Amino acid sequence: MTDSDPLCRSSWGNGTTRADTARAGTALPDALLIAASLDEPERFAVLFDRHAPTIHQYVARRLGRDAADDVTAETFLTAFRIRARYDSGLAGVRPWLHGIAAKLISRHRREEVKALKLLARTGRDPVAETWTDSADDRVTAQAASRPLAKALAALSEGDRHALLLFAWADFSYQEIAEALDIPVGTVRSRLNRARRKLRVTAGPYRPFGESDEIAGTAGAAVPPLEPHVSEGDPA
Repeated sequence: MTDSDPLCRSSWGNGTTRADTARAGTALPDALLIAASLDEPERFAVLFDRHAPTIHQYVARRLGRDAADDVTAETFLTAFRIRARYDSGLAGVRPWLHGIAAKLISRHRREEVKALKLLARTGRDPVAETWTDSADDRVTAQAASRPLAKALAALSEGDRHALLLFAWADFSYQEIAEALDIPVGTVRSRLNRARRKLRVTAGPYRPFGESDEIAGTAGAAVPPLEPHVSEGDPA
């Protein structure tokens, strides 16, 4: 990414960019900004300002800050390239962007699972160690759970994506479905399966707690286990 790119940034932390010409449209809704950016590409920088910090935080919690820089940049460059295909009838831009990020995170699947297994085995979290902001201290402490790390590492990639979008991105079932391009019934199936596996793997450490919350998810509750899901998950 160069200084001439519409998405050139100076900081992840405050979401500022150097695309000052894009400021004239900051009040436009996301979908209209994307449409306007087809004729005026610099408008896309406003979308970057709004959502890059959130995408970066989510990716950093899964892969560490160094990888998050690259994945976030590539997420928005990809979104910029395919913006003409954005469906304005979706629930919003956030699931679209997180869906792009999820595909990029999948390229780092081995590194993510390796880090989780290391935490489960030794109690040392190589991802959390890359976090430097003091605001992350609470999350780091919650995430330092060896049985939970073991449980997350044992999940399939699809189940882990669904669970962490729910718990860390605070997505609804519909938003998860749109982000991962799967039916809502498959989202229910994946979350139910993830919950069962976490309970079994974490054992007496009770990762759900008294209020059915998973440790390490910053207080985000996982949906209650459903007695039956009619739609299967083929993947």
